[in-house]
Amino acid sequence: MKKIGLFGGTFNPIHLGHLRAAEEICDFFALDRMIFIPSSDPPHKEKEEILPAPLRAEMVRLAVSDNPRFALSGVELDRPGKSYSIETIEDFRRELGAGTHLYFIVGLDAFLEISGWKDYASLFGLCHFVVMTRPGFEKKFSREHLPVELADEFCYDTREGGYVHRSGFLVYPAEIIGLDISSTRIREFLRKGNSIRYLVPPAVEAFIQTNHLYRNKDSEATG
Repeated sequence: MKKIGLFGGTFNPIHLGHLRAAEEICDFFALDRMIFIPSSDPPHKEKEEILPAPLRAEMVRLAVSDNPRFALSGVELDRPGKSYSIETIEDFRRELGAGTHLYFIVGLDAFLEISGWKDYASLFGLCHFVVMTRPGFEKKFSREHLPVELADEFCYDTREGGYVHRSGFLVYPAEIIGLDISSTRIREFLRKGNSIRYLVPPAVEAFIQTNHLYRNKDSEATG
């Protein structure tokens, strides 16, 4: 059975921290492929802070093009309206079928807000979750981080090293080495005219510079 990772995000812009995390998770879970899914209209982000989706998707395409395990999906860009994770996972479940194991990749900070996601209780019956921890945030995932309303639906599996949902899917903690890089800091550097070399792939840096992206608040809204 194939094992596919689904790595969603605004990727505003994608950076080496995203790529390194994806590489580590691919190795740890022996994934056949990691699919990067830029969100079109994320419900929990302020629109004025986000570059138009086609520009963000192009940066992801440039960033993943040299890794045979990485791929770009425009599934959320092609869907009108808000980008909801449950719709994305259901799309991949229908497309790939029951013969594929899906692993939904999310950071711990985002996972702690999952109770505010659309139909969040249904998510755990669709795929595995991989919850990443990163520098500067909590290092250990524990039972208390599971949604309070659903905690009784999970039990810890020592062999798997994760929390098994009653559906049979797991929530796996994943401590990654990670790189202390954030899209927010990169945008700040660009607004100040500072270098972002070694924070993003060279092709992404060139795309940002050529298109004069993130130079000011207006450029983030209009590209």
